[in-house]
This record gives sequence, C-alpha cells and structure tokens, in this order.
Amino acid sequence: MPEPSRESTFEDLLRTLAPQVLGVLVRRHGQFAECEDAVQEALVDATLQWRTSGIPDNPKAWLLTVATRRLVDYWRSESARQAREQRAAALEPPLSEAPDAGAAADDTLTLLFLCCHPSLSVPSQLALTLRAAGGLTTAEIASAFLVPEATMGQRISRAKQSIKKAGARFELPEAGERKARLGVVLHVLYLIFNEGYAASSGPSMQREDLTAEAIRLARLLCALLPGEREAGGLLALMLLTDARRRARSLPDGMLVPLAEQDRTLWDAGQIAEGLAILSAVLGAGPPGPYQLQAAIAAVHAEAPSAEQTDWPQILALYTVLEAVAPSPVVALNRAVAVAMVEGPQAALELLDGLGTGLGDWHRLYAVRGHLLEMSGDLAGARECFLAAAKKTGSVQEQQYLLVKAAKLGQLST
Repeated sequence: MPEPSRESTFEDLLRTLAPQVLGVLVRRHGQFAECEDAVQEALVDATLQWRTSGIPDNPKAWLLTVATRRLVDYWRSESARQAREQRAAALEPPLSEAPDAGAAADDTLTLLFLCCHPSLSVPSQLALTLRAAGGLTTAEIASAFLVPEATMGQRISRAKQSIKKAGARFELPEAGERKARLGVVLHVLYLIFNEGYAASSGPSMQREDLTAEAIRLARLLCALLPGEREAGGLLALMLLTDARRRARSLPDGMLVPLAEQDRTLWDAGQIAEGLAILSAVLGAGPPGPYQLQAAIAAVHAEAPSAEQTDWPQILALYTVLEAVAPSPVVALNRAVAVAMVEGPQAALELLDGLGTGLGDWHRLYAVRGHLLEMSGDLAGARECFLAAAKKTGSVQEQQYLLVKAAKLGQLST
C-alpha cells in the first residue's frame, strides 16, 4: 500500500481533531450551533495557516484556542454588555494550554448522543452526528445518503438550529433515553466506519482515521452499555471487516476484490476478537441487523479460501437480514450471494426488480457488470464497468473499474 501523502495526513488530522475540539467547547460553553460554527472556522484557519507554517506542536490546543476566540467574537458581536465580554474573555484558554485529553473520549461519545437528540428527525440526527462527531464533509454525508449536497447542507443547518431551540445539555442522557437514542448512534458509527473502509471520494480507497475512530467509539459504547447485543454486533462487524484492510490493495494502490485477496494478510488478532464478541452476543435472542452482518463477515473470515466460502450460509443470512432490515443495499448484496449459489441469471433478475431504490449509485452498475461477466456477456459487462467508473468518486475504485473494462474489451475483440 502506498504511503499516505502529506495532504491526506494533514486532512486526516483535522478530521480526527474536529469532533474532539467541538466536544470540549460544547461541554464548556453549551451553545452547540455556535460552537460547531466556531470549530468550522478554526478548521478553515488551520487549513490556510498550517500548510505554510507547518502543524503546531499541539494542534488540538491550537484549534481549541482559535475556535474559542471565534466564540468570543460572536458573543461580543451579539451583546455590548461589559460583563458578558469579561465572561467570554475569561473562558479563553491560552495557546499553550494542554487540551482536555482525559475527557476527549467521553466528550466524543457524549457528542454522539447530543446529536441524536429526540427533537430531531432520524435523518437529521444522522446527518448532524456524521458532521459533528464523525468529521465527514457535507458532500461525503450527501453521498452516503444518495442525496444532493445542497439538500444535505440544509438538513444539517436546520438540525443545528433545532438543537439550540430544544435547549439540549451536553451530558449523557439517562439510561432510558440513552437506549432510545442507541439505534441512531449505532447507525452513525456504522456509516463513519463505512466511509473510512470504502471512501466515497478522493485518492485513497481507505481512510484509517475514520475506521479507527469508529472502532474506538464502538468499544466505548460497548463499555457504557455492556448488555446491548447490537452494540457488540456492530463492534464485531467492524473488527471482522477491518481485518481485511491490508489485503484490499496492491503496493501501487490498485483495489483487490475479496475473492482475490491474500488471506495471509488478514489480521488474525482482529478476526479472533471479532469472532469472540459475535459468539458472546449471538443466541440470546433474535439477531439484529448488525449481528447478522457480523455473522456474514464471520463466514468470509473463517473460509480458508474464496473457493471454500460457504455461500449457501451467506445467502441464508442475507435472506434473514433482508426480512429484518430491508433496504436496496441489502438486496444488492443478497443478489451477489444468489449469483454464487444459483447462478448469475437469477441474480440479474433480482437486480431488475430493485427499481430506483439505489438511484444512480455506481455499485449497482459494478455489480451488474460482475454478473454479466459471470454469464459470459463481456460486452455488456464492459459497458457497466465503464458506467460505474464514471459515477464513483473514489479514484482507486475508478482505476480498478477502468482496468476491468479494458481487459474485457480485449477479450471481446
């Protein structure tokens, strides 16, 4: 795998620090919307200054100082009262002040629950949390939800205002309310992990900062709620999936599909931990969607080779998953399993029945191309791979699809 560029390392650092700084500010001062705006302004300042002057010795303290100064400016512009100015100035930490490292982990988890406030609709909860706690851009969040960027921007703005009007406090909710918000928190962590494991845009196929942060927060959540089986299922799913990271690309960065991966590169420690967690949460009741997805990942992890994968078991699990949590994405994944068990034609018929649920998503074209290639329609497969390459925002995935299309073009001539 190629070394990450200086630019990608710089951006990863900002994405990692943004929710930590926001958590400190909201804990200290409240006013979520104003704090979030202040952090965004600090990130812009960092982007402009750090590229020329270099990353400071304590980048988190730098961001915290600049963001707090933005808050001071906001408060002063809102009111000319001397007492308020003095209070705001007193809250400003010096540049050399060490960040609240001990509270950083708890702050981020608390921030997750705050963004999942019941005053917000579920789509708004997800969008706001991905922005504030996940560090994703509006464009990346829009891509995850298959909606225009402008639509997502409006949703996030409305969500911040709703949090402000609700007077939400920066603290972990009581046990009952915590459980009520859990589903959205799990979904957000799932989306953060997915964006890190298969980046929707940019030159890097994977963003380890996001996958590591999602796993870290999932561990914290399991410790906070030890009896929640779906939290354990999600952590197991992340570990079993992330275990394949090193095998997913060649040294030149070219994507390697699951069937062609060198399984000796899979992380045996992560697989063992994921299997142990999954074993502990399964069997105590009907499995939830994250437990089912983890079980599917476990079947892949336990197969000595691609040829020895138990596809009938995977198909059975996808069938249950589709009944428990139906979605076009689950149906698309199930179609791949159908192809491996019943043949590509049966899977193509399933794709034809998906309708417009997946919109213009590139993976729909990529899967169709894979199925057409399996059925022997090389020309049709090539057209699908070319269409998928045009629609993906990931540079590495685009390169892989173009290479596939080129090879099929040579074979069909």
